[in-house]
Amino acid sequence: MKQKLVLAYSGGLDTSVAIKWLDEQGYDVIACCLNVGEGKDLERIQQKALKVGAVKSVVIDAVDEFVNDFARYSMQAHTLYEGVYPLVSALSRPLISKKLVEVAQAEGAIAVAHGCTGKGNDQVRFEVSIHALDPSLQIIAPVREWKWSREEEIGYAAQHNIPIPIVQEEPFSIDQNIWGRAIECGILEDPWSEPEEDMWRWSVSPEAAPDQPTYIELTYEKGDIVAIDGKPMSPATVLAHLNKVGGENGIGRLDLVENRYVGMKSRGCYETPGGTIMLKAHRAIESLTLDREVAHLKDSLMPKYAEMVYNGYWWSPERKMMQTMIDESQDVVNGKVRLKLYKGNVIVAGRQSDDSLFDEKIATFEDDAGAYNQKDAEGFIKLNALRLRIAANKNRKLG
Repeated sequence: MKQKLVLAYSGGLDTSVAIKWLDEQGYDVIACCLNVGEGKDLERIQQKALKVGAVKSVVIDAVDEFVNDFARYSMQAHTLYEGVYPLVSALSRPLISKKLVEVAQAEGAIAVAHGCTGKGNDQVRFEVSIHALDPSLQIIAPVREWKWSREEEIGYAAQHNIPIPIVQEEPFSIDQNIWGRAIECGILEDPWSEPEEDMWRWSVSPEAAPDQPTYIELTYEKGDIVAIDGKPMSPATVLAHLNKVGGENGIGRLDLVENRYVGMKSRGCYETPGGTIMLKAHRAIESLTLDREVAHLKDSLMPKYAEMVYNGYWWSPERKMMQTMIDESQDVVNGKVRLKLYKGNVIVAGRQSDDSLFDEKIATFEDDAGAYNQKDAEGFIKLNALRLRIAANKNRKLG
């Protein structure tokens, strides 16, 4: 009797070939495909897994969970890896890993498998997550074990009647979810080559965007957008709506060279219309409502938080500890932000909050009626300069 194995199944070449290959290694393969907003035909993928040779094919709708428990947390932390990358693929991997483990436990499987290569970050993200969630499960990475070229893999698929549509016109490797699209390979492997216009699918070019700006108003409760232009929406609906309106205005395109966790540099392009809008607006509402030191501490921790998620440590104790602090900071992040979307730009046009720490009586350049005593600044400055004055009196060179 064969042992059961759960495979993270996408319906593509690698994971379809993996079903047959794992069967030959002596496993009953249970294909598991998650809907995290990729826009794929999941019913077709489910049936395809069975046709290729899986003994069972499981499809899980996890869009709401992905937005509520992963993308939302990352957005509130303002996580941008190396200051620019909004963690498109990295955010879905811990959720997919969680579901693989749950299916494996429910089915009595002894192992899980994925279709990642040995050059990428995703192998780390999947395997670290699975080790954290259920150390008893074996992990198999077929693509790391194969010695095939791409042509040989396609030949194996043809030999075993595995239905794989090979589209020669599509030279890119694409991964997407409701948070964004990640595009790699093809001409992008040359950092000097400009991305081709037809590789962008979620956004028009800024040049082709409308000549008139689009205004939107976002309503926040405890750091979450709960309404757009006064219309209540769920988190997933908010993100889908902002993807649409942002894409129509040429927002969210990104072209970068990043440092992979495995040691190499990689060039990729990303589309995150909704995420780009949400990150800009969230910072705007926090600028009104967060205490200065809380905001600065949160910003100082963001690079570490982003690095943890990028490197695959979502299920680590340090990420959980940091998340607790971020959650605490969001209690006062309430109010409204008005944005102007125009030809690739997200412009803050206004913000207001009942929890605002902005005091017009103190901040005004007009008569403040004694709300702020400017004489207090003299002692404040002297005390803050004291150590510098002492050093200067000792003839220390400071410049």
